[in-house]
Amino acid sequence: MFGSGFFLLPGLATAATGPSVVLAYLIAGLLIVPAMLSQAELATAMPRAGGAYFFLDRAFGPLAGTISGMGTWLALILKSAFALIGMGAYLAIFFDVPIKLLAITLVLIFAILNVVETKGSTALVRWLVFGLLTILGLFIIHGLGEVGSQGPKEIRRTFTPFLPHGADGLLGTVGLVFVSYMGLTKVTGLAEEVTNPDRNIPLGMALSLGTVTIMYVVGMYIMVAVLGTDELSRSLTPVADAAEAFVTWIPPQAAVLLIAVAAIAAFSAEANTGLLASSRYPLAMARDALIPERFGAVGRFQTPWVSIVTTCTVLALCLMLLDVVEVAKLASTLQLLLFGLINVAVIAMRESRLESYDPGFRSPLYPWMQLAGTILPFVLIAEMGWLPVLFSVGVAALSIGWYAHYARGRLARDGAIYHVFERLGRARSVGVDHQWRNMLKQMGSRAADSFDEVVGRAFVIDETAQSVSLDHLINKASRLLSRRLPVTPRQLAEGFMRSVQQGDAPVAHGAAFVHTRLPRVDGAEMVLVRCVDGVQQDARHAELVGLAGTDIPIRAVFFLVGDTTNPGRHIRILGQLSGRIEDEDFMGNWMRAGNEHELRRTTLSDNRFLALQVRSGTRTEPLINLALVDFDMPKGTLVAMVHRGGETLVPHGHTVLHEGDHLAIIGEPSGIHDLTDRYGAMSAPDAQ
Repeated sequence: MFGSGFFLLPGLATAATGPSVVLAYLIAGLLIVPAMLSQAELATAMPRAGGAYFFLDRAFGPLAGTISGMGTWLALILKSAFALIGMGAYLAIFFDVPIKLLAITLVLIFAILNVVETKGSTALVRWLVFGLLTILGLFIIHGLGEVGSQGPKEIRRTFTPFLPHGADGLLGTVGLVFVSYMGLTKVTGLAEEVTNPDRNIPLGMALSLGTVTIMYVVGMYIMVAVLGTDELSRSLTPVADAAEAFVTWIPPQAAVLLIAVAAIAAFSAEANTGLLASSRYPLAMARDALIPERFGAVGRFQTPWVSIVTTCTVLALCLMLLDVVEVAKLASTLQLLLFGLINVAVIAMRESRLESYDPGFRSPLYPWMQLAGTILPFVLIAEMGWLPVLFSVGVAALSIGWYAHYARGRLARDGAIYHVFERLGRARSVGVDHQWRNMLKQMGSRAADSFDEVVGRAFVIDETAQSVSLDHLINKASRLLSRRLPVTPRQLAEGFMRSVQQGDAPVAHGAAFVHTRLPRVDGAEMVLVRCVDGVQQDARHAELVGLAGTDIPIRAVFFLVGDTTNPGRHIRILGQLSGRIEDEDFMGNWMRAGNEHELRRTTLSDNRFLALQVRSGTRTEPLINLALVDFDMPKGTLVAMVHRGGETLVPHGHTVLHEGDHLAIIGEPSGIHDLTDRYGAMSAPDAQ
């Protein structure tokens, strides 16, 4: 997040508000908190690349997606333009060349770098950031030492008057420096690549914001105290000028060179990553049919060259037509606008009450946090003057016009906002809930979902004799599930039938998923059904079968019952099942399975399931008469079920194993491998 906001903007911001520029950076950091929390919630609900564009498109529909996509694209272009101007300013210390000419030359260099290879550019960024942080740390440490040597009277004189341009000047500057915090959004743009996003996205964003805000405020305090507001407000290289004034342990020119290198490193990283990110927005919008497909074209180097060339062309035009203050204001304006809409998106998603909206992190103080985050950006935009206001309106109008002329007739999806309208008696979008459910499927399970455990202890029905009816399977599965659940077989059967009749029992690849959620149920339970001759096709259940007239029989049926308090977990478990049956070898392995344990193993995957039979004279003999609490099991493994003499037990720590017991063990692949080495892998006889 360090770059133009630290090395270029301080002088421009000081000219607008004087010593209170320190407070302006602090207020901007605090005002971004609602947007940070809202972005974290949305990113954990849908960890997908695309950031604000993706969030707003799915919350409000493709019209909002068009506006946010265009807005974010232009914001990133303007931020990159600002970084290139800063890079040109610091290069001008050594070369007597116009700053804008240097900046436009740099656009061409970065364009070639991004078209030819993104991996090389990413490696370059890592080295640049490392050098930047090292030099920046030295600047802060020595700067604090210099300020500490000044007397209180001198410091007071430098910071008086604190608000020479009043509250309006301060608020306008807060809006101006918002561009400094734009890097906070980049982690959500890469959300699908983050490990454990429910924890790491909000934590990473909070740590980044806290660290950067402190560095900005301390750095600004040093620059104002060392240079004074008059000299600082005239500088396009404020950090270099401050270092030249107080660094004494090396020659002044060496200090300037060191800071210039750090600044150029920061600007290079910022401009390159900004160009890389901005060029992907046309790519994403082309794939969503919001703009022509040619913008999604990938060249011989596997990079979206049309999108990159277009982005660089617009970037060069911004450098030629706008001055440095206008670039900063317009970049901040678009970012403020998008942050406001992100807060509205959280309100829309929550109030839609989509069962499939299940973020791993929820913003605190809802909805007050989001309401504040919606109103304040527009106040700051108004304080920056008429140009940012007109620019915002122009971008929105252009996007709406483009959507109406080009994209509207090519799309058939809406946003979650239509579910809010449905609650008010107006329109509803059926498709958006299907999109969210598909997204949860792609996300996979969370640690708390216990998918492996649910499958490991699942009942198994193996219909090998003849084709059976769906009614027969529903009744049989309901009787089995009622043994574990505080509901009657009739309640379960009615829930399953309701799912079928409402068309909410999907069928794919010869497998059907019949599911329901009931009150008083705690957690999730499952029945796996294999039908060797297939399920009888019945006109009454056309919603389920959906395959009449085809040669694809339903040979696998999964019955799932869950609680009513955690719909996201229920859908993720269904998604995990769906992902398994999409494997090319699933149905073959399913039909070849010799017993119920092998059916469970096929449903899970070989490396996450182990079936053992406790028998004397084998490696499992030491387990006879052993309580599970004393079973030395690898971390991350669990005995999910014990089958004993025709009875299925869900074990606990004090369950004692008997000779002849059949164990269904689930867990992490490394733990399953360890247990296999110890006890071997046995195919227990079918015990159903």
